[in-house]
Amino acid sequence: MEEFCPGFTSKIIGYDALSPLDLERIFGMHQGSIHHGALALHQLGPARPAPGWSNYRSPLKGLYLVGAGAHPGGGVMGAAGRNGAMVALSDLKLV
Repeated sequence: MEEFCPGFTSKIIGYDALSPLDLERIFGMHQGSIHHGALALHQLGPARPAPGWSNYRSPLKGLYLVGAGAHPGGGVMGAAGRNGAMVALSDLKLV
């Protein structure tokens, strides 16, 4: 980092390193997975988070599944939130 941002390391005042076990214990993330489930073929697309639940709607009217456990998975892309918001807007006939 110093090569591209001289003086960067002198600005660091602390850090927090968390293991997958820490993530599970502190935040309740199963096995410390930020993706809330395996990003494997058996849990992608129409099978995420579970078969029959991939359209972002939950059994409770007005409750949508839009987190890391929803299609297309976790990370910082926000795609599940955007997709779920579009479904909610459609259900409300706003798009």
